[in-house]
Amino acid sequence: MNTAVEETPKTPPAKQPSKFLIGVRILDQVKSALYNPGDLKLKVGHTVMVNTDQGLKMGVVASNKLPNFRQDTDYNRVLRIANDNDFQAENRRHQVEDKAKTLCSGKIAELKLPMNLSRVVHQPHMNKTIFFFTAEGRVDFRQLIRDLASNLRHRIEMRQVGVRDEAKVIGGYGVCGETLCCSTWLPDFTPVTIKMAKNQGLALNPSKISGVCGRLMCCLQYEHDNYKVLIKNLPRVNSQIQTPDGPGRTLKNEILEQRVVVLLEDESVMTYHLDELPKPQKSQNPQKP
Repeated sequence: MNTAVEETPKTPPAKQPSKFLIGVRILDQVKSALYNPGDLKLKVGHTVMVNTDQGLKMGVVASNKLPNFRQDTDYNRVLRIANDNDFQAENRRHQVEDKAKTLCSGKIAELKLPMNLSRVVHQPHMNKTIFFFTAEGRVDFRQLIRDLASNLRHRIEMRQVGVRDEAKVIGGYGVCGETLCCSTWLPDFTPVTIKMAKNQGLALNPSKISGVCGRLMCCLQYEHDNYKVLIKNLPRVNSQIQTPDGPGRTLKNEILEQRVVVLLEDESVMTYHLDELPKPQKSQNPQKP
């Protein structure tokens, strides 16, 4: 008597993570993000369609064959190289955004709303347009939404953002001549205070210590810890100190050079290195970090 042996169904092999990733820069953005290229043969400069958290997007391959060191991370995939239909859809999206931005700007002026429209993003897959704006406080834009919905015939979302977040998206150049840190490499915003500028001996002129967003420049924090150490033993400005040439009043501290500019009693101005000042006076009236 033959006994039938029941075969155990084979488990399909686990999907192997990609050995290499590519960097794709979504159009209208400065930063690139990592994507899984799958089996596609891509080169830098190729225009591709990728899945993002906001749906299907068009982007440009900015870097290629980056080793995947975090193979436990599930990266979004590149769907395909962009074709003519994709370019036509992208053009239609831009046309909708331009129309919506012009309409919204006119309605804001007409309704005299205290808000500034910064950008418009249309999401065709959700039949929705998002209007990003900045404002000092809360804004009653209910009438604005009604007017936009009746003209555009799709869903409307108003999203208020901070000026720093908006500068991060729009991009630009700082007073240093370089591209904005927030739009290129700075991952997160951290608090920046006026005390950081004071500790670095900077002139407290808003035009010199503020970024394009109108807030204090993020770079004030980069060397703050070093300045806190360097100013620890420097005397306070306008404090009385002893020098090799007699008593005087501190006019200025040259923090990086560790030098002190002093007005002596005979009205002469002298500059001393911190090591030249008498030991007991070096810690007198120290400047607090």
